[in-house]
Amino acid sequence: MKDRKIIGVIGAMEEEVSRLKEQMTDVEVRTKASMDFYCGKLQGKEVVVVRSGIGKVNAGICTQILVDEYGICAIINTGIAGSLRAEIDIGDIVLSTDALQHDVEASAFGYPPGQIPRMDTFSFEADARLRETAKVACQRVNPDIHVHEGRIVSGDQFISDKEKKQWITANFDGYCTEMEGAAIAQTAYLNQIPFLIIRAISDKADDSAHEDYPAFEAKAITHCVNLTGAILQDYIV
Repeated sequence: MKDRKIIGVIGAMEEEVSRLKEQMTDVEVRTKASMDFYCGKLQGKEVVVVRSGIGKVNAGICTQILVDEYGICAIINTGIAGSLRAEIDIGDIVLSTDALQHDVEASAFGYPPGQIPRMDTFSFEADARLRETAKVACQRVNPDIHVHEGRIVSGDQFISDKEKKQWITANFDGYCTEMEGAAIAQTAYLNQIPFLIIRAISDKADDSAHEDYPAFEAKAITHCVNLTGAILQDYIV
């Protein structure tokens, strides 16, 4: 497998990946670390589609398995997130320029918030070619929404409080917040694998997460699924 050009596609929840799995052909399923890895073809590309589960530890473990067991050449992480900026509307897509973990705190040792001690980078930069492919593809398959490019911030917290969102924005200049992307980004960085985090926005940059989330989750997932398929179709491995 490690001589083949295989793209890893990671989602955090079953709702995010089930529709992708339905479109796959020649599927083989393997289970490792309580995760089901669906290996097959999607949009003419060899892929492994997997639900990582929620949170940074699950996401990091999932990514490393994709690297070790499948020798992936790129990673696409698809999912939903909460907006950190007023101009980003529900249903819009954010493509990662980079990612970091907002809940890392080692200031007692002289590090700024978000800096992982003894890492040689503050944030993890996404692949520019993947992002440009996604930007063009999203304008084609999701013409009813806007595409934004910016920093995605992650932590093992569901952020619904307006003041907490404002603190994250002030400290990290993020575009959206979620619970997996930066762990996938860090794992990809350490393994020198190009990655892109895609986030469809399910709630606004205020304290309305609980009110908006159930109503708009399905719409956000649809945009993510449309975009992921289009990237796979257009991306040259």
